[in-house]
Amino acid sequence: MVVSTRTIVLFLLCITVLTPILFYTDRLTTFNYSSAEQEFVQHDDVAAFAVGGAHSGRLNLLPQETSTILKEPIGIVYSDHSSNINNLPQGEHVLSRVLSATNEEGRIKGEENSIKLVTDGIKQINQSSYLEKADITGDSVNGEDAIDVDDNDGKLTKSSNTSHQVSQTILTKQGKQHIESSRKVNKKGSMLPETIKHNGETPSDARVRKLKDQLIQAKVYLSLQAVRNIPQLTRELRLRVKEVSRTLGDASKDSDLPKNANERMKAMEQSLMKGRQIQDDCATSVKKLRAMLHSSEDQLRVHKKQTLFLTQLTAKTLPKGLHCLPLRLTTEYYNLNSSQQQFPNQEKLEDPGLYHYAIFSDNILATAVVVNSTAAHAKDASKHVFHIVTDRLNYAAMRMWFLANPPGKATIQVQNSEDFTWLNSSYSPVLKQLGSPSMIDYYFKTHRATSDSNLKFRNPKYLSMLNHLRFYLPEIFPKLKKVLFLDDDVVVQKDLTGLWSINLKGNINGAVQTCAGSFHRFDRYLNFSNPLVAKNFDPHACGWAYGMNVFDLVEWKKQNITEVYHTWQNLNHDRQLWKLGTLPPGLITFWKRTFPLNRSWHVLGLGYNPNVNQKDIERAAVIHYNGNMKPWLEISIPKFRGYWTKYVDYNIMYLRECNLNP
Repeated sequence: MVVSTRTIVLFLLCITVLTPILFYTDRLTTFNYSSAEQEFVQHDDVAAFAVGGAHSGRLNLLPQETSTILKEPIGIVYSDHSSNINNLPQGEHVLSRVLSATNEEGRIKGEENSIKLVTDGIKQINQSSYLEKADITGDSVNGEDAIDVDDNDGKLTKSSNTSHQVSQTILTKQGKQHIESSRKVNKKGSMLPETIKHNGETPSDARVRKLKDQLIQAKVYLSLQAVRNIPQLTRELRLRVKEVSRTLGDASKDSDLPKNANERMKAMEQSLMKGRQIQDDCATSVKKLRAMLHSSEDQLRVHKKQTLFLTQLTAKTLPKGLHCLPLRLTTEYYNLNSSQQQFPNQEKLEDPGLYHYAIFSDNILATAVVVNSTAAHAKDASKHVFHIVTDRLNYAAMRMWFLANPPGKATIQVQNSEDFTWLNSSYSPVLKQLGSPSMIDYYFKTHRATSDSNLKFRNPKYLSMLNHLRFYLPEIFPKLKKVLFLDDDVVVQKDLTGLWSINLKGNINGAVQTCAGSFHRFDRYLNFSNPLVAKNFDPHACGWAYGMNVFDLVEWKKQNITEVYHTWQNLNHDRQLWKLGTLPPGLITFWKRTFPLNRSWHVLGLGYNPNVNQKDIERAAVIHYNGNMKPWLEISIPKFRGYWTKYVDYNIMYLRECNLNP
C-alpha cells in the first residue's frame, strides 16, 4: 500500500513538473525571430528607427498607419519590403511607424552590416537636428548611432544596431527630436550648420554661415507677394534682417559674433517659420532665388570693373608725400653752389673692374631703397658704382637726395635722360612711335571702339622713355663690359658680386626664368596669330624676368642687339605683334640669347601675390615687388611691406616734412 501510494505521488509529480517543460519546449520549436521581434517592439520605452541602408533595414509597421507612410515622409528611409505585417497592440510610447522585413536573407545582411559598422568603430556624424540635441545635452553619439546623409535625395538613414546596451529612455526622447528635425530638413530645407560636425570638430564659422543663410531666406520671403500682403509679418522680417545684419557685421568666424547671436538666430528662425507657413510654393521661391543670383552676378561684375579701375588709378597716381618730396629736394638743390652739387669718386664711373649697376627711375624714394639695400649687403661697398638715370623733372631732386644721403662708400652717378643727344626719334623707333598721332589716340581717346579696354596698357610708364632705356645700355655706358640692371621696385638682401663671375656662355642676358606650367610663356606676351611671330618663335618657350638682369655689353655690341630691337620695334608700329611694354620686345630681342640664372637670385610677385613662399623670400638675393601693390603705396601687401621699409630712414628731414612716415 505504501509502495502504491508512493508510485501515485511520483506519477503526479512527473505530470506536474514535466508536462509544462515539454509544453514550453514545444513552443520554443515553433517560435520564430519575427514574433520575438514583435514582442520587443511592443515594449513601452523602445523607439523604432530604420536600419542603415534601404535594403538592409527591418522595422515593424503599425497596420493603421500604413497608408500614411508615403503621404508624410519624415526623413527616414524605410525598406519597402513589407509584405508580412503583423497585428501588434499599440503601445502608448511607440514613436515611429515601423516596417517589418520578411526577407530572411535581407534581415541577416542587415544585422551583419550593423555589427560590422559597430565593430569597425565607424563614427559618422552628419547633418541632423538629432545630433544637435545630442551635442547640446552632452549625450555621446557613437558608431552605433551614426547617421548617413544621402547626397542624392537628402534623406537621412540610421544605422542598425542590435546591442541592448542602448538606453531605451534616450531612444524614446531623442527619437522624437530626430523625427521632428527630419521633417524640417526634408520639407523646409532648414539646416543648422552651427551644429554640423566633421570628425567631432565644429566648424569655426558654422553660426556665421547659418546667419547668412537666414538673411537670404528672409530676403526671399520679403520679395514674395504672399508675404508682402501681410504687413505685420513684413515688418517683423525686416526687423529681423536688420538685427541679424548688425549681429553679423564683419564677422568671419563664430568667435567674432556678439553674445546675443544665438537669440537673434532663434528669433529669425521663428519669423522664417511664419513665412514658410504662408508661402510654401517652392517654384516661386526658386524663381526668386534665381533672379537674386543673376542680380548679384551683375553687381559683382560691375564691382570688379570698378575695383580694377580704382586699383590701376591708385597704382599709377603719385601719392601726395612722394609728390612733395621732389619739390622740397629740388628747392634745396638749387640753393647749393656748384661745388656742393658734385658727387665724389667720379673717376670710378668708367672703371670696368668695379661692380656697376644701372637704375632707371623717376621715383626718388624707391631708388634710394634699391641703392641702400644693395650697398648694405655689399662685402666692399667702395667697389660698387650706381648709375641712376632719371628724367628732367626729377633730376635735381634725385641728385639732392644722394648728396644729402650718400650710401656709405659706394659711388653714385645721376644722369638726365634728356642729355643723351643720340637718343632721338630718327635713331629710336620707340621714341618716334610714342609721339605719333596713333599712339596719342590710343592713350587719350579710350572711348573709341578701336581702343584697347585693358587699363593695364594705359599705364603712364609706357609713355616714358625711362622704361625703354634698358635697350640702350651700350650707348649709355660705352666703356663698361658688364652691367647689372635693377628695377626701382626691388630690394637686395644679399651680396650680388657673384653675378659678375657667372659665365653667360656667349649669351647677352642673364635672367631668372618665370614659367611654371603654362604661366609666363611666350604666348602670354606675343600675338602668335600673327604669322611673323608664329614663324620665328616658340609659343611654349619659357619667359624670363626683367628687374635683375646681368648684361654682357661686349657680346651685346658683337651681336648688334640694339639693331635687332630696332627691327622688331619697327615691325610693331601698329601694335600687332605685342601691345605695349618692354618685356615682349625683350623676349624677342634676347631670344636664344638669355642664360637662365638660379631662381634664388630673384624672387618675384610681392606686388600682386600674397602667397609668395616665405622661405623663398628669405633665401632670395633680390625680391621684386612687380605688380600694382608697390610697397610705397597704401594698397601694398602688409606682410611684405617690412622688407622694403627697413631701408628707409623716416627720420630724414625731407620725409618728415612731407609726412612720409609709415
